[in-house]
Amino acid sequence: MAGKLEGRVALVSGSGRGIGREIALKLASEGARVVVNDLDVDPASETADAIRASGGRAVVCAGSVTETGFAERFVQTGVDSFGGLDIIVNNAGYTWDSVVQKMTDEQWQAIIDVHLTAPFKILRAAQPVIAARAKEEAAAGKEVFRKVVNISSIAGTGGNAGQINYSAAKAGILGLTRTMAKEWGRYKVNVNAVAFGPIRTRLTEGSAGGANKITVGNREIKVGVNPDLLSQMERMIPLGRVGTPEEAAGAVYLFCLPESNFISGQYVICGGGFTI
Repeated sequence: MAGKLEGRVALVSGSGRGIGREIALKLASEGARVVVNDLDVDPASETADAIRASGGRAVVCAGSVTETGFAERFVQTGVDSFGGLDIIVNNAGYTWDSVVQKMTDEQWQAIIDVHLTAPFKILRAAQPVIAARAKEEAAAGKEVFRKVVNISSIAGTGGNAGQINYSAAKAGILGLTRTMAKEWGRYKVNVNAVAFGPIRTRLTEGSAGGANKITVGNREIKVGVNPDLLSQMERMIPLGRVGTPEEAAGAVYLFCLPESNFISGQYVICGGGFTI
């Protein structure tokens, strides 16, 4: 039996690790052909290899989503490799936290760039491809729906102390989502967002004293949540635990299904009932 996304072409940014990897695997398991992206080529290749090992199709487009020209290269990889573009998941990102009085201009701009400016550039680069296909389909009397799923956070829906840059970017994604739903409705594109609550990834693993670190370019950034705070948060989640990357991917998948063809400009919180 063919999957729900058979033959669709999906771009998933930040899909070498964590939630992005699970999104790529989920879409591929339902028949989508996936362009896998990560800052580093090795994790991106590992995700693509896992898709191929399961009988799916995937190619790699490595690099930072904030690089000049990346958006155009990402879109063109999907067109050149698979002949089209049907699903875009703007997932890439990281956190670089601080309270407002200690946050540098660099820290602010880096997070705005990766979480808000990069999705804008990817969608802008995709517009000529999507518009051309939509016009061809309309002329042939066909109604073909495409999907954009942007990733937000409960930090964007309710704010979060110590994350003014991340919260602002994730709130901006919701405005971007609603605007693009209005602009691209004529192309039969559903544009929605998923706002994640606490999901267990390397960015949220318990870290006493900032022991967990990631490398972004030439920066080494402390990540992770204080174990006591994480435990307290878990007790506040109505479902009783932090979510898994697989469950997070499931929420994104819902907006990629044909059953969501009349849903656009919306966001859903994937947080086990927890909201800020």
